[in-house]
Amino acid sequence: MLYLKPRLLGSVGLDDAVLKADKKSCVPCGPCGVGERALYLNSYWLDRRWYVPVSNIQRAYKRVAMSKGGFTGKGVFGSIPYLVVEYGNGETKQCTFKHEHHVDMMIAEIQRRFPRIKTMSAAAARRLEEARLAEEARYKKELSPRAQETLAELRRVQAFLEERPDLATRLAADSKAKRVDQITNPAYKWAALAIFGMALAATAYGFASWMSGSGDSSLYVLLGGLAALFFFSSSRVLPTARMNCKAIAAALDKTRAELADYVRACPDFPLPVRYAHPVTVARMIRSVREGRAETVEEAFEDMKAVLRSLNSSVRVSQAEYDEVVTIKPIFLLEDYQ
Repeated sequence: MLYLKPRLLGSVGLDDAVLKADKKSCVPCGPCGVGERALYLNSYWLDRRWYVPVSNIQRAYKRVAMSKGGFTGKGVFGSIPYLVVEYGNGETKQCTFKHEHHVDMMIAEIQRRFPRIKTMSAAAARRLEEARLAEEARYKKELSPRAQETLAELRRVQAFLEERPDLATRLAADSKAKRVDQITNPAYKWAALAIFGMALAATAYGFASWMSGSGDSSLYVLLGGLAALFFFSSSRVLPTARMNCKAIAAALDKTRAELADYVRACPDFPLPVRYAHPVTVARMIRSVREGRAETVEEAFEDMKAVLRSLNSSVRVSQAEYDEVVTIKPIFLLEDYQ
């Protein structure tokens, strides 16, 4: 494999031999990667073009920018996910990702390998603390002995699941992909195929015109621009080797199988494996602490009822929104059963 030496960000670097071995063994997450000694970040054109040693990193967190169309649910453009890395003496590097779940995978891998690195911005940490205090005010001051036993059991399960954030991230991402594929109108894929065909036609005609010497340069520029527009317009919908019904279903089945193997090590695991996500358990804990449930079964049913009631017309905090969009596709796939 061709090795392209990444360029250093900051003033603290790695030896060339260490850097080469670390980059080759890093876990790729979209255009970036997580090694044992450094994070590898993309440039505008090249994947993993830059690196920052782990020892020089203070924070690495996700940021999502929304266009007007993304907020309204209309228009061509939607969310644009970023990874922000803070390092050195207040320096920052922001990396653009095509798929948000790749950012989530990278954050999960950083949490697993380097717990000291903060994976939330300072502003987000303050907002989360304010939300936590507001939530604490809603909790019952005294719980029954049965509720306290349930709380202890759920916290044990939550801690167990949080030891493998990579599995939780994959479960949420694969479930979301399956849900999107499930509700996507097949006509969109045919439209994407037609657009892709137009791109090929524009490219072929432009090349033929150039070879024959007919037309002027403006024609070639126009055809090239049209071809690029058509290619990019169809790239997210058109089925590929990884983005098709069978591949999406296989990825989810694989993740569920790995999760099932993992939870076998947790005695008396109280949830169906398909719902085994830390956020699921966190919301069950909230049901108990707010006095709506006393047993694991009651907490699970209450959590599902609350989750089912939340839709686009219900206003929630940013923290709860993040929870809902993470696990709701998991439950929708199974119709909450």
